Amino acid sequence: MRWVVEGNGLLVVPDPARRKSGRGAWLHPTPVCAARAVKRRAFSRAFRAKVDDSQVESAVAALGASLPGDSAELTVKRESGSEI
Repeated sequence: MRWVVEGNGLLVVPDPARRKSGRGAWLHPTPVCAARAVKRRAFSRAFRAKVDDSQVESAVAALGASLPGDSAELTVKRESGSEI
């Protein structure tokens, strides 16, 4: 799942459609991975700035409820042009 920084408060928000502008950071869409990223300050390193990642875990949990199946069953969405 792609994450981007939004607003002046440098709030980290999900970008499931992969359409928001700016630098993106990628993370597995699981609560465990989100907790590790927050604990290790991975978003601050990825965005090269101090960011507010306090809502990441709750956003993953909310988005995870709408994702089909288990995280092991998730498939990677193909990028444009890679269908060949």
